[in-house]
Amino acid sequence: MPRRTATLLASTLMLIALICAGLLFPVPYSAMSPGPTVNTLGDHDGEPVLQISGRKTYPTDGHLNMTTVRVTGPDYTMNLLEAVYGWLDHDSAVVPHKTLYPEGQTAEEADQENAEEFSQSQESAKAAALKQLNIPVARQTVVGSVVKGKPADGRLHAGDVIKAVDGTPVTTNADVAKLVTRHKPGEKVVFTIIPAKHAAAEEKKGRRPTTGTKEISLDTVKAADGRAIVGIQAEIDHTFPFSIDVKLADVGGPSAGLMFALGIVDKLTPEDLTGGRFVAGTGTIDDKGKVGPIGGISMKTVGARSKGAEFFLTPKGNCATAAKDTPKGLRLVKVDTIGDAVKALEKIRKGDTAGLPGCSPAGR
Repeated sequence: MPRRTATLLASTLMLIALICAGLLFPVPYSAMSPGPTVNTLGDHDGEPVLQISGRKTYPTDGHLNMTTVRVTGPDYTMNLLEAVYGWLDHDSAVVPHKTLYPEGQTAEEADQENAEEFSQSQESAKAAALKQLNIPVARQTVVGSVVKGKPADGRLHAGDVIKAVDGTPVTTNADVAKLVTRHKPGEKVVFTIIPAKHAAAEEKKGRRPTTGTKEISLDTVKAADGRAIVGIQAEIDHTFPFSIDVKLADVGGPSAGLMFALGIVDKLTPEDLTGGRFVAGTGTIDDKGKVGPIGGISMKTVGARSKGAEFFLTPKGNCATAAKDTPKGLRLVKVDTIGDAVKALEKIRKGDTAGLPGCSPAGR
């Protein structure tokens, strides 16, 4: 083989090797794609998604589907070839890894965070649904978690009901933080609590815990920002007048809250909400019924339409993004509260869809 030909061949092979190596080079990105969509009115893995006992329920028809996004895990390493493919694929998205997983977060920590958000979204959905139906729900402030090694460790426990701090009654988790941070680090603070075991026993009997209080005196320590803390996360807990369970495994995050709430409302309402239509949607919800935006909206609309959804309940804060690339045949319906969603479903049920609030790319 002539030297010139051999040199050209070697150079070509080296270039190909470099290109291949470059394409397989790891990049700091993650992929998102449409995930499963589940009808909150139906069954999943052989059992009803929403299970209500102790209260009369009614038959439902149609779909109120919650939607999900499938993402690569925190330990997954994407290469350049996969990133390019994702950028070119209309039905997926490639985003910086740190937007999904904060730096240093482990897979276990990510799973735990998603599970906690999912659990909280269920509680908020139940409260919002019952409020929409004018069914009273009792609220109380509880210890959500305790930081290991801090003063509260071993003294307060998750589920303890916080009645007062330094003798001042509390009604919200913000009250707890405000009263503790009035102290200087090193000073003592007194919590009046109902222990979690006693509270749980009372709630099983359908009673809101009011007796069995104890006073716990704790030292405060300095937080990174200089505030006085004891090392707890206070949360709002609800006592429901009957049992509502959400049976849905392998799903995390808070974005199914709106659709869970609507599913509960439908099962507790004599008139069918959807009129047999296929409605999907997404959105966080708080216990007052306020709907919040979520991530991956474009992936969720694609997933919903692929399963047959006609309408998609879209949080107001996601409307502009969703409207830029709406799947053909899917109609976006803007909602800001659970009340908005119920009114929209009434219009859909009656076939009066001309006045439904829509979404536009400009966000109006």
